[in-house]
Amino acid sequence: MSSLSRLFSLGGNPARVKLLLLGPPDSFPEHVMAGLRSLNFEHVSPARLMRQEISRRTSLGQSAGPAFQRGFAVADGALFALLRKWFWARKPDAGFALAGFPATLLHALVFDEWLEARDEALDAALTADALTAAGPVAGHYRTLGLDVVEAAALAA
Repeated sequence: MSSLSRLFSLGGNPARVKLLLLGPPDSFPEHVMAGLRSLNFEHVSPARLMRQEISRRTSLGQSAGPAFQRGFAVADGALFALLRKWFWARKPDAGFALAGFPATLLHALVFDEWLEARDEALDAALTADALTAAGPVAGHYRTLGLDVVEAAALAA
């Protein structure tokens, strides 16, 4: 776990680390997920947020929920509304591990605008595998100078 600890020391206080998990959340090694769960910050994903919207019977949950429950992708408009609600409700100095978003370059650009508007910055991104590490979203964040680490490179 020393590599995992080093990754989280990038942001200073681990409770304030802002981390992206690029790739499907279930594709990360268990030791990485266990290390993340042990940290005292919010763990969030579009799927978890959508399940909350559905259970609360909000208008977003009622409109996007049926497709989501059948396994279809949530439209970008609904996805942005869902994540915008979470992002702007959280405390600016609170850390998070955001899994499954951004999934596309458009998502990354929109998320970058949100971060910039709050004068926040990401600390690092973890990629699930070599394919995700070579993808456009990881490339975008590397271009911005963000530390992008493949999860397999972290010692168990």
